[in-house]
Amino acid sequence: MRLQLTRRGDYAVRAMLALSAIPGGAVLSARSLAESMTIPTRFVPAVLGDLARAGLVQARAGRSGGYQLARPAEKVTLLEVIEAVEGDSRRTTCVLRDQACRGVGGASDLGGTGECAIHRFFFAAQDALLSELRGATLAEMRG
Repeated sequence: MRLQLTRRGDYAVRAMLALSAIPGGAVLSARSLAESMTIPTRFVPAVLGDLARAGLVQARAGRSGGYQLARPAEKVTLLEVIEAVEGDSRRTTCVLRDQACRGVGGASDLGGTGECAIHRFFFAAQDALLSELRGATLAEMRG
């Protein structure tokens, strides 16, 4: 079992941590953000665009423009950041068969219940993970 962010998710988390470290009202340029968090410059606009569409980041155009958090770091969760760039984190396929899972609205039938033998355990673990990510804010991660 692998629990890992995509490269895009990794860059989004790093970018948000960098933005959460600057004083309120200040902006961080794409170049500064890329350099401070070791993110390839070409990825910054795409990742920050996703974060802006999710309402997590504001972009300021112009020579002295850049990016800043749209909300205080205490109000932005790790789950919001990840889902802004990776989409919904909930699994929708059966763990054993990689098909639609009846337990989440699909049509798989693996024994009379419609759920595979490990469905309830796996989805309980998934719910616990999502709860942890939903409870972790940028301010807490910054320390």
